Amino acid sequence: MSKIYYKKKNKLNYKKFTKGLGIGLFLLGALVSFYVFSPLILWQIYSVPSLSSGNIKAPIPRSRVVNSQVFGSLVAGALNSISGVDYTNAKNWFPGYKTQENLAKSPSYTISIPSIDIKDANVSTSDYDLSKHLVNYQGTSTPPNSGNAVIFGHSTLPQLFSANDYKTILANAVKLKIGDEILAKVDGVTYKYNIYTIYVVDAQDTSLFGQTYDNSYLTLVTCTPPGTTWKRLVIKAKLERI
Repeated sequence: MSKIYYKKKNKLNYKKFTKGLGIGLFLLGALVSFYVFSPLILWQIYSVPSLSSGNIKAPIPRSRVVNSQVFGSLVAGALNSISGVDYTNAKNWFPGYKTQENLAKSPSYTISIPSIDIKDANVSTSDYDLSKHLVNYQGTSTPPNSGNAVIFGHSTLPQLFSANDYKTILANAVKLKIGDEILAKVDGVTYKYNIYTIYVVDAQDTSLFGQTYDNSYLTLVTCTPPGTTWKRLVIKAKLERI
């Protein structure tokens, strides 16, 4: 009589696969979370105290502890970063601000910032495309006229900086200091501006668009922390001499 053997189905490999898949997904989620949140948290811990010192202003708590309120803001900023909003369009940077009539007489000019290796960067006064140039926001002044010329530019992680790529051009703006020069060249004439204050605002704060006519002012605006769209870094300079 022949014997019949019943082989028990081996579920061990299936369990190992399921366990391995679960661990892999967990690690992937952890890496994604680290990628999104680490620049924000590290900036809050290390950069904010630096911004808060000396003459540099930052309306963010100096505390190195990331409390629940700050964490909520971090989450909101992270969601904005992955929301699909086109930040190459300067109009999307301050959703609450209404575009004003274009006051510029010239379609473009250039600026140079020697301390962060930017030379003759093109600034458009006629559109909002930050992938092709810097943008002098319409409705604000232009150099060397009295008032406040608000100039937008992209930033990213400093290690990706390229002076020839307008999507990375202001990656090193966080390194600017009080007293650094910004040179605006308009119709062949170069005008020297000196930085006098640096601060950080939320995307809902549109006060930086304000106009003051006692001098010619220039305001650089970029996203911060570098590589995110959480806050706005504001660098203000005023005309010193021709």
